[in-house]
Amino acid sequence: MKKTGFWVALLWTIPFLANAQAPDAILGEWLNEEKDARVEIYKSSGKYSGKITWIKNAFEADGKTPQRDSKNSDPSLRNRPLKDMIILSDFTFKDGLWTGGKVYDPKSGKSYSSKMTLDGSTLEIRGYVGSPLFGRTTVWTRPK
Repeated sequence: MKKTGFWVALLWTIPFLANAQAPDAILGEWLNEEKDARVEIYKSSGKYSGKITWIKNAFEADGKTPQRDSKNSDPSLRNRPLKDMIILSDFTFKDGLWTGGKVYDPKSGKSYSSKMTLDGSTLEIRGYVGSPLFGRTTVWTRPK
């Protein structure tokens, strides 16, 4: 009878264990939703950040000048290259979510509060102003 109780308890907990997220599960390379950039998510000082490591159209029309952060709201930052730019910063992990961070969108030049969730092989990044109710979610995938 004791052995049966153990197996029942084990089988009951397996679904919960399968859904548990490891804090470092988001580390590594991700393709953005448009598949025109790769971002490497890394951990530093206990926080998660991400930087652009590849851009589909890495150069301006002249073929020599790297794409720049031309839409940044801060004019002093508009000349920095997009490659190696940190666009995810200061995320911490708690209860299956990465929260408290910021996401920068170089296509609009704006930064947003953000949270991230991992759903199988996809990373859902929600950027918002004020409340997560007022935001947009983008879905990233692992490159093949």
